[in-house]
Amino acid sequence: MAVLFEEAGGDVVVAKRLAGYSDNTPSTVVVEALKDEIFEATKLYMSRVGPKAAVAYASALDDPTQLGVKEKMMAAGQILDRAGVVKTERVSVESTGGLFILPPKNADDTEAT
Repeated sequence: MAVLFEEAGGDVVVAKRLAGYSDNTPSTVVVEALKDEIFEATKLYMSRVGPKAAVAYASALDDPTQLGVKEKMMAAGQILDRAGVVKTERVSVESTGGLFILPPKNADDTEAT
């Protein structure tokens, strides 16, 4: 796990070699055995790159004319979403009248009262 994101750049085959596995060991076997650890390491990695994504997102405010700013902001937004930093939406509910319509009573309801 220690080499998967840093030295191997996320490449499972390279990480497998760096970790000392034989080239004859199928990557699927290694991934299957470590899938929970890989998942947790991926979540941790996304948390680590989250601040970088936030800075990239904010840099568009300083220089909105930089080349590829739209794609950079979309990628940064996706990373922030996956890291758990989500935009909040506010819903406003307004009422113009005080009338509340109830459904009609059933025959069974009138007998009970």
